[in-house]
Amino acid sequence: MASDPRPLSPRARAILSAARQILEREGAEGLTMRRLGEAVGIRAPSLYKHFPDKAAVEIALIEDGFTEIADRFEAALVEGEDSLARIAIAYRAFAHEHPHLYRLMTAGPLPRERLHPGIEARAAAPIVQAAGDPVLARAAWAFAHGMVILELDGRFPADADLDAAWTAGLAAFGAAAQPDRGDSEAH
Repeated sequence: MASDPRPLSPRARAILSAARQILEREGAEGLTMRRLGEAVGIRAPSLYKHFPDKAAVEIALIEDGFTEIADRFEAALVEGEDSLARIAIAYRAFAHEHPHLYRLMTAGPLPRERLHPGIEARAAAPIVQAAGDPVLARAAWAFAHGMVILELDGRFPADADLDAAWTAGLAAFGAAAQPDRGDSEAH
């Protein structure tokens, strides 16, 4: 597993752990500096010694999420064949296991200027490698995100076969990611 993108003091790491617990339990709206202070047993103003503002806590959570998902993607890539499908399975599982963190990571503009350099690229690299093309990788990510967010929001009918929809979408992207074997075999 990769190291933390930005080293944090043990106290800051404890604060971040409490923030993640609040986020996972109550969503972003439940994560306030006051609630966070209560969770770690300090007054909210003391939190500012470790994080300059709530946005900094959210950035640290996003970075942890990117690190966790990058670890999953890298493991899926190492497994070999059908890497793109395995990455999508890991993506879907992460989103369902951590829906509030997933939403924090993917809703609204990403504050790239505040992220540790390379953290987003690390998470994207396995997708690009599996797809074989950055444009196809973005399209595959858009498909996966669309499917996941619609699932999380309960937008599909109850009788919808979502596994079949995922399989069909991933098969299409998998076929697009494969080199054209017909031309090389004909020569």
